[in-house]
Amino acid sequence: MIFDRVKSLDAILATAEKKSLHRSLGAFQLTMLGIGAIIGTGIFVLTAAAAQKAGPGMMFSFVIAGFVCAVAALCYSELASMVPVSGSAYTYTYAVLGELMAWTVGWALILEYAVAASAVCVGWSGYVMGLVHSTTGFSLPEFLASGPAWGLNGFIPTVDFSHGVINLPAIVVAGLVTWLLVLGTSESANVNAVLVAIKVTALTAFIVLSLPILKGENFSPLMPTGFFGENGLGVVGAAASIFFAYVGFDAVSTAAEETKNPQRNVPIGLIGSLGICTIFYLLVAAGVVGTVGAQPVRDAAGMVLSPDGVAFADRCAQLKNLGENPIACSKEALAETLRLMNFGLVGDLVGLAASIALPSVILMMIYGQTRIFFVMARDGLLPEKLADVHPKFKTPWKMTIFTGICVAVAGAFFPVGQLADISNSGTLFAFFMVALAVMILRHKDPGRHRPFRTPFVWIVAPLAAAGCLGLYLNLPLIAKLVLPIWGSIGLLIYFLYSRGHSHVGRGLAEVHELDTDAPPPVV
Repeated sequence: MIFDRVKSLDAILATAEKKSLHRSLGAFQLTMLGIGAIIGTGIFVLTAAAAQKAGPGMMFSFVIAGFVCAVAALCYSELASMVPVSGSAYTYTYAVLGELMAWTVGWALILEYAVAASAVCVGWSGYVMGLVHSTTGFSLPEFLASGPAWGLNGFIPTVDFSHGVINLPAIVVAGLVTWLLVLGTSESANVNAVLVAIKVTALTAFIVLSLPILKGENFSPLMPTGFFGENGLGVVGAAASIFFAYVGFDAVSTAAEETKNPQRNVPIGLIGSLGICTIFYLLVAAGVVGTVGAQPVRDAAGMVLSPDGVAFADRCAQLKNLGENPIACSKEALAETLRLMNFGLVGDLVGLAASIALPSVILMMIYGQTRIFFVMARDGLLPEKLADVHPKFKTPWKMTIFTGICVAVAGAFFPVGQLADISNSGTLFAFFMVALAVMILRHKDPGRHRPFRTPFVWIVAPLAAAGCLGLYLNLPLIAKLVLPIWGSIGLLIYFLYSRGHSHVGRGLAEVHELDTDAPPPVV
């Protein structure tokens, strides 16, 4: 049977104790890590893509995406407080739905964390090069400043190098963050707290300057692309992309094994960071729309263009030559908005803040990915040597370096919007599985101690599952296709390698000494 391998929660906790990571993070650090992972490319960069997809209607998109993340966060909080170990959705699925589904979730999480880190690297590149150009007039040659444009001809991938070949700054920042993470978790968390403060200060300055000068006419038409659009356009399509702006909160749960008093601190970190960021997002989005407008760019025939297509890049170049600067075309939306408001110096300072602080998001995404790899290797589903902890730095250094290389390569050759949408496809699948796991575990093991209980679970969990499915179906076609293709590759690896090396399959799952009279895990 392929669904017969379920690892008990007791065995998962015992495995973590046998080869564990150092617990050093408290509630404040977790909340800062969550804010650091959440506030980043989504609000600093993807605001432009949201404007192109939904115009002023992106305000509703933020609400929709935030709601789906909120109900998913409640599900995550229950499982993370019950199972305070590394692995996030992968670990929870292993305990509830079994090894095969756990593998598919872990494999999908690569799309979430590693691809998301690549997207932020590209976002950072746009801000830092925009800052350099604004202050010095220097610009990198176009072929070194961005990757090529990717598309589909039917179902055949196409690539266009007319607007870029390789994103050199994205490679540089991926390498620097990887080096920092190899040094150690505590050091990374301390640096991250400083970067979070910088980001929050920059967003606060943007809000204070923009909200007093909002213009009502800039909110009309409110939904120029409609509520439901085609190929990722419309309010719901923008919500599917904006979802990327919230997903960092679940990286907090991957740090559960390195958290002091996780039963209390993990839910605080998850829900606290999500609530703070949601308020910031709505105020910032209102500032962009109300000050400079956020109507989408159209072609000569009046059709709204997809923000990641070659036609969109060509049209933005034409408008730039005509002296027009629609915010939907910007690679540094918030800084550009301030410059258009005649706050050039503050715009440069926001660009500087983003350039300094966005690496904290890359840090948390690579951090989350390495911890997923770590626990999968610890379970035998990946080569166990990859889970080696550095004798001096106490970090999974092999995993970190490997992940950093993958992030750099993707960031070098793909645009930020497509990377974000591809990341969302993996994230939405993982969140969907978590919502299912909460309901199944409530049914299978209702008596287990739950330090945090999802309120109204039979309403909240189905809403989370339905919301994730709905947003996935509104992603652009190329992003929707990546998940099943990537999943098929993962299943091939599972049946060729992972299933035969699994600790559960070989009967190597540990249990607590105090629980030796408990029924053995099903293997």
